[in-house]
Amino acid sequence: MTRFLTSLLLLFVLSGVQAEEVFLEDNGIRLNAQLSLADGKSVKDGVVLMLHGTFAHNQMEIMQTVADLLNEQGYSTLAITLGLNIDNRHGMLDCGITHTHKHTDALKEIGLWMDWLKGQGAGKVALLGHSRGGNQIAWYAAKNPDPLVQSVVLIAPATWDIKYETADYKKRYNEELKTIMDRALEQQKRGNGEAIIRPVGFVYCPEAAVSADSFVDYYTDRPERNTPTVIQDIKVPVLVFAGSEDDVVKDLIPQVEAIQKPGKIDMVVIDGSDHFFRDLYAEDLVDEATAYIGWE
Repeated sequence: MTRFLTSLLLLFVLSGVQAEEVFLEDNGIRLNAQLSLADGKSVKDGVVLMLHGTFAHNQMEIMQTVADLLNEQGYSTLAITLGLNIDNRHGMLDCGITHTHKHTDALKEIGLWMDWLKGQGAGKVALLGHSRGGNQIAWYAAKNPDPLVQSVVLIAPATWDIKYETADYKKRYNEELKTIMDRALEQQKRGNGEAIIRPVGFVYCPEAAVSADSFVDYYTDRPERNTPTVIQDIKVPVLVFAGSEDDVVKDLIPQVEAIQKPGKIDMVVIDGSDHFFRDLYAEDLVDEATAYIGWE
């Protein structure tokens, strides 16, 4: 049974921003996040809940930079780190672990942190995600409409095309994706989804040890995996950021252009930026994001 922990660690004050690491517990796994309150603000004034990309964490460069810039503009942030079935996880995920986590675990964890914010008296929330985290944030927002959530900001969110994924898997790991998927599905049919398949290519990890359930969850072809598809079901305004030089989500711009609806689904293309919006690109991004969120 989920219970919230009240301990708060690493409290410090920097340039008027109060930052503290906060925790909650889910089925024996501690989840952590960085809560940064802008100068003179409280949770009641609103919080931007932020989610990182694939196998990353809340202190990676883009997350820390965007959080700092948001704080400077008077926006408080809660930058969460997905647990990935590791207790109190920090830093990049080690490919050498036995992978039992799922892409869709993020939907539950976002919900837990939303409940935490409600428990702290949050007055309003904007959801923000980068890359894979952008897809997970969009998927959560589409499936869990909440009056507390006023807008969604997606930074280079993940796209999905099974033909591309199949070809990329073959190129990356010299093995057919369907072959591994069939092995995993067979384990599930036997009621043995926890069975470990090894060694297999998995996301960015070569020769990984992966549960059948985990492999199936990450590679099953679902429309929600493609962010431009799922954002059409979100009830609040959505702002998508794309970098003109992004070679990770190359098909993002044309897909979002095809579904844009001013005030409902908007896109800003940052000219010259790659997938990570470094330096001045991050400043441009946050300027646009705060104008869109529109809190005083």
